[in-house]
Amino acid sequence: MPAKVVDSSAVAALLFGEPSAPTVAERFRGGILIAPALLMYELANVCLKKIRAHPEGREAFLMSFEVWKDMGIDLVAVDFTGVLPLAEQLGLSGYDASYLWLTHRLDAELVTLDRQLERAAALLQQRTPPP
Repeated sequence: MPAKVVDSSAVAALLFGEPSAPTVAERFRGGILIAPALLMYELANVCLKKIRAHPEGREAFLMSFEVWKDMGIDLVAVDFTGVLPLAEQLGLSGYDASYLWLTHRLDAELVTLDRQLERAAALLQQRTPPP
């Protein structure tokens, strides 16, 4: 099965029932889902923002957040000595560059809803072959 690096925008869409959830679910099918360990921090932050914006939905948001455990996403460490130059080169945050570094390292598909990250992934693929 092919590796698919999933970012917080895609996973959050599924967890919290965003309109793009069906599209993301389809892209997740048939792959081994992998993400940098920072995914959990980002998802926790998304959940917290939703709770602050809609406190009446707190319990539902917390229950939705817990679903990530059943998604089978492998959380892995990234090599920050590779992430930092990539972030500099492509004008990304260290967070986004972590997803991109992992995608490139594993020669995997990136599943994201972040257009800037998607463009950077396409640019990187044009510039350099996978390891």
